[in-house]
Amino acid sequence: MNIINWDNVFEKSQEFKTQIPFKFGFIKNVFENSFYEKLFQTYPNLDNFKDSSDMSKSQLIVEWGKEKYGKCEPVISGPDIKFGKEWNELKQYAESDEFIKNWRDFSGISVNKLKHFRLMAYRNGGFQLPHIHNVGPNTLVMMFYFSKGWNDGDAGGTYMASEPDESKIIFEPYDLDNSLALFHDGPKTAHGTRMITNNLERRALQITLEEFNDNTGWSGGNPTI
Repeated sequence: MNIINWDNVFEKSQEFKTQIPFKFGFIKNVFENSFYEKLFQTYPNLDNFKDSSDMSKSQLIVEWGKEKYGKCEPVISGPDIKFGKEWNELKQYAESDEFIKNWRDFSGISVNKLKHFRLMAYRNGGFQLPHIHNVGPNTLVMMFYFSKGWNDGDAGGTYMASEPDESKIIFEPYDLDNSLALFHDGPKTAHGTRMITNNLERRALQITLEEFNDNTGWSGGNPTI
């Protein structure tokens, strides 16, 4: 199944593993081109997204499998008929041993299971304040981008910062067309999204991989009511 361009991924492995003050990376052309174009063309209309805004963010979201999840609740396994063929193929692949093993090898993080798979988007005025989850120790968060027309300096990509402060940004992606920003979640992993002002739609998919144990559950926390 030609979905991820693994050659491009592994070229960035060492760079990811040696970043400070936390592991993060950016990969261009992360999907095989023909598969990416099908995902891009069938990315759901933002009018059908749910507003998940609060005081810290102005954000749109579509969950996989059901309308809403509880805190730390993992994504439902299997297909979702509201998404197209390629999106269901990607979801199935994201649950596979091959997908998870490759990202474990790439990152050096002991992830072994898909935890989150959700579409996240911003329109003009969308933002997310800098924050730190700190749900580690073995959590890998990935933001796959499906947005054309971004220019250098445009806000919208998930930035990395040395502290939860926009003045402390150490990296911000500007090529959001078939690319991926990812990070190892932990106590120093500050990130966010500057307010979008270009009247474009920032379309993304968040995939989170995490360590899971049958006895203790998820390393980053278990579902709560």
